Amino acid sequence: MLAIQILLLVLLLVVVPTMAGGIFDSGETGLHKLLFMWVSGQMLLLAGFQLICVPLILNPREDNFKHVIILYGVYTLAAVLLSMGVSIRRQAGRRTIVAEVFAPEADLTAGVLRIFVLALLVLQQVLAGTLAYEEGDDAFYVAVSSITAQSETMYEILPYTGGATGLDARHGLAPFPVWVAMISRLTGMHAATIAQIVLPVVLIAMAYAVYALIGRRLFKENRRGQLFFLLLLELLVIFGGQSLYTAENFLLVRTAQGKAVLADIVIPFTFLLLFFLFEKLEQGKMPEIRYWLLLGMTMITGCLCSTLGTLFVCLLLAVGGGCAVFCYRKWKILPLLAACGIVPLAMALLYLRFD
Repeated sequence: MLAIQILLLVLLLVVVPTMAGGIFDSGETGLHKLLFMWVSGQMLLLAGFQLICVPLILNPREDNFKHVIILYGVYTLAAVLLSMGVSIRRQAGRRTIVAEVFAPEADLTAGVLRIFVLALLVLQQVLAGTLAYEEGDDAFYVAVSSITAQSETMYEILPYTGGATGLDARHGLAPFPVWVAMISRLTGMHAATIAQIVLPVVLIAMAYAVYALIGRRLFKENRRGQLFFLLLLELLVIFGGQSLYTAENFLLVRTAQGKAVLADIVIPFTFLLLFFLFEKLEQGKMPEIRYWLLLGMTMITGCLCSTLGTLFVCLLLAVGGGCAVFCYRKWKILPLLAACGIVPLAMALLYLRFD
């Protein structure tokens, strides 16, 4: 049974998002292309979950959670089939990706750095997944996931006492714990185990996948520079616990909370997408429609992670997009930027309505 559960987890958290991410193209090849597919596919799926889940939370019924799972399954299947069609059309070379993943480093120094980077990554995953840490917010978020997985209700049971309560629409606008509950229901593994053991391993790896993509854009073909960049980041994360509220602390000890995903994955990935925008405009080109789709989906994922995420992603989009407009005089991207911010703006208005 445990082997089947692990296989389902790998399928849901790694394989399916990577397949769905084939819709998007970063211009990368090999390993970096695979990492971009994984992260962008997860953004696409999480954004879809947000759009499916929130309306059902705000319209409570006894079996809404079951409907969320069914609709999300249909959405995921459609995304994977679309991605397969796009990938076949592009004739993407999978052998190149596999060969680069397992290819040894030609440079001895780069090879040693690669070993250190992988060793520190595994160390952080093992420590985050095996060591107990007292985190007060888990009393709410993990309890919400457990209650949702064991019932068909969402945000209608008080997690501290188990008693019935009115609809908690304020927290329901960012239903990341419900996503954890869905993973628990689909795999048969307890929600607390998903939150405290499984997600730290997966999401820490995803965070460093984003950082690896950022390093690739910053250092281009300088492999040593890319690896030094990742190594420095890992050291900063390991020794970044000087406060309970640092992004490093969130990544290692609050990994299963949406606010940690926002701080360590969504916001850095948004910076990467804005970098793509500046790069395209610098070349005198306009980003393709799938870029705007991914940017919009990333904004929606920020709303899923935290209610404050609606403010952060809108602010980041406004500042980054505004700089692109004024620096390159590309006024025609304003409607596209505005379209990417429609859902976060709507979530912000709903938050004000229910707060």
